[in-house]
Amino acid sequence: MRRRRRRRPAIIALLGVDGVGKTTQARLLARTLSAAGQPASYFENGGGRPIVDALARLLGRRDGPDLLGSRVHVAVEATFRGLAITRALALSRLTGRIAVMDRYTYCQYAVMRLRGDGDGRRVRAAYRRFPTPDLVVLFTVPAALAQQRVERRGRDHEELDRLIAFAEAYAGLPEAPTFHELPASATTDEVHTALFPLVTASLGR
Repeated sequence: MRRRRRRRPAIIALLGVDGVGKTTQARLLARTLSAAGQPASYFENGGGRPIVDALARLLGRRDGPDLLGSRVHVAVEATFRGLAITRALALSRLTGRIAVMDRYTYCQYAVMRLRGDGDGRRVRAAYRRFPTPDLVVLFTVPAALAQQRVERRGRDHEELDRLIAFAEAYAGLPEAPTFHELPASATTDEVHTALFPLVTASLGR
């Protein structure tokens, strides 16, 4: 008799440009799901940009691509993100907890599209083993508001033009029609109130 393959834990991926509030919402979502009896864990899947850019500035360069060159920088960034996603998925499977992903593969594709780093074919090939999330939410806010939020954090700075182009890069991805766009200009609680039913509906399918 064939043993039924155990279904993997659900994956919820939250996307958006810097300043849309995805990290805040991802952390809150993991806590709210766990409190509601659906154990979930928060995972950040960054591409190492703050680390690489800080090193570049320390060495007198503008940013990561300026330090490493476009091709090497893409490889380093994609590797950082790929390792983070691999770790998150492994821990989710081991613990049986829902994976609330702060960024996912699509973020790498959007970043590469933003910078004009080719069609991303090699990165997509490297990421092809990663499962499609059960729900992908793309948070949207006006670029000026996103910039204000980034500035309030006091850790980094984003140019308005870059934020606008980044949002366009997300919208231009071939996977974009499958994303659920969620306006995120309201308060944290109001955005969470809109997000939570989407997540529970996805988990119930």
